[in-house]
Amino acid sequence: MHELLNDTIRRMTDSLRSLQANDGSWRFCFETGPTTDAYTIILLRSLDTKGDEWLIQQLTERLLAIQDTSGSWKLYPDQAEGHLSATVEAYFALLYSGYVSETAPNMKKARSFIEKNGGLHKAGPFTRAMLALNGQISWPRLFRLPVESLLIPQNAPVNLYDIVSYARVHIVPVLAAANKGYVCQLPSTPDLSALGKRNEESAAEETERLFSTVAAEIHKLAETPGRLKAKAYKKAERLMLERIEPDGLYFSYITSTVLMVYALLALGYSKNDAVIQRALTAIRNQVCLTSTRSHIEFATSTVWDTALLSHALQRSGVPSEDPMIAGAGRYLLNRQHTKYGDWAFNCSGTLPGGWGFSDINTFLPDIDDTTASLRAVKDLIEAMPEYRITWFRGTDWVLKMQNTDGGWAAFEKDTVKRRLTLLPFPAADRVLIDPSTADLTGRALEFLSGEANLLLPHPAVDRAVNWLEKNQEQNGSWYGRWGICYIYGTWAALTGLSAAGYEKENKTVKRGVEWFNSIQNEDGGWGESCKSDTAGRYVPLGSSTPSQTAWAVDALIAVHSRPTEAIDHGIRYLITNAGRSDRYPTGAALPGDFYIYYHSYNHIWPLLALANYKSRYSS
Repeated sequence: MHELLNDTIRRMTDSLRSLQANDGSWRFCFETGPTTDAYTIILLRSLDTKGDEWLIQQLTERLLAIQDTSGSWKLYPDQAEGHLSATVEAYFALLYSGYVSETAPNMKKARSFIEKNGGLHKAGPFTRAMLALNGQISWPRLFRLPVESLLIPQNAPVNLYDIVSYARVHIVPVLAAANKGYVCQLPSTPDLSALGKRNEESAAEETERLFSTVAAEIHKLAETPGRLKAKAYKKAERLMLERIEPDGLYFSYITSTVLMVYALLALGYSKNDAVIQRALTAIRNQVCLTSTRSHIEFATSTVWDTALLSHALQRSGVPSEDPMIAGAGRYLLNRQHTKYGDWAFNCSGTLPGGWGFSDINTFLPDIDDTTASLRAVKDLIEAMPEYRITWFRGTDWVLKMQNTDGGWAAFEKDTVKRRLTLLPFPAADRVLIDPSTADLTGRALEFLSGEANLLLPHPAVDRAVNWLEKNQEQNGSWYGRWGICYIYGTWAALTGLSAAGYEKENKTVKRGVEWFNSIQNEDGGWGESCKSDTAGRYVPLGSSTPSQTAWAVDALIAVHSRPTEAIDHGIRYLITNAGRSDRYPTGAALPGDFYIYYHSYNHIWPLLALANYKSRYSS
């Protein structure tokens, strides 16, 4: 197996060398379901833009290509039934495209699926917001929260900054448009009214309680109602404009950018305004090529992919002075943040020093991208003393962002007000707030102990291992928030604990190892369904995937000083399946609503696991 292992690593390295861009990055597609393609078609048609027919046709073809035979759209292949919101968005977009008739058999099936599942008003909140923006339903009660709520100060019981940034940037434009009662409806807009002939959902008790709390806080603001509302609209406008990246995207996300365009129109902007035109250009530039036509990426994953690939290649034996690694390092060093972002509201007194996920991302850093980038540039920094401040700023930012409970969240510190989780958003406990998670905590711990040499009894390390011990599941696994799912979380937790000095005899580690061994497939691999994300428990996929197998094997390698049968079996699976284009989405974002097929993952994680196996057991 030794020769096969070396040959596989060599072939993977050569392939990645050929795929690297001239600027040192790797640019793989960040592929998701139908939402971004549907939003783009709807926006371009509602603005009656010129010169976009090729793009609209391409996106239309992709939507048709990924439609299920049931007529619905699924977010992952083994989803039992289609996803209502995705189906509503795709159905509306296809009709709006002008290339598909509502009488087509596949569209009749889609319509039937929507009707059987409760119609438009049963779709998710942001799907309903898009429908309201285009005149298909009335504005949902939740989004008719007074726009003056944006003026409530941060020290109030409920305020805008209690909501995590990635949710906040979607809520602000919708609040502005909903309060204006804005509708963008053309003669060519499809009519879905027959699918919406139901009473609007009754507002949840917690929604009404929120309205009452907000009204009380607004009453405390010493302004006349008219001046207050005008001031609130100005703040909404500023909150959006100040968060537009140099490429024109609002907060680096497609969906937030689309909603921003509608909100600016609601606030009186012309569709020809420079801000809107830059946003449209940025959306067009988000096209990537999938196996089923062009696709609009929700965000680019360039920094994430480049950092992880560079680290995996270095672990496999490519030296830091190799042009491939040096180029990736220069790319990453140029993308360390120097601006204060929304993260600073709960982490005052800390200098910027993180990295973001996307290629053009200057004020939305996150813990995972920061630790991944620091791992990748460590050797380069050691050879270039002028960059040592980069290391210290990045490491300090990670340490300062540790939550009070000892864990780490993705984007913000201590954004954990639980009352918000009662609002009628799907998976509100993971969508509206940003709690500590095992994957972020484990990976931060692995970096701090394994790369920054911070070991027990360092306070940050001590608090992190305590958090992981307290949050282990009864069966020995950990839930992972940003990957699928218990395999991902358990990998991150075990590699973090191992780096901090926990050995295989430790009870916590032992339970995690036993869990991994118990779920290994007969082919030597591991596979977990996206169903786990909403089921709240491990759900086997029934087949193995390269990335999940690599996570499991890598965790076991971190624990065991000698290869076990399970490890060797997993390595054989990875060697046999090297280069396999497995399309199952093993990335997660919004539980139940948003899953990601990273085109990079079939390269990154198998290479890292094979490299770590070779490094640890080379003798």
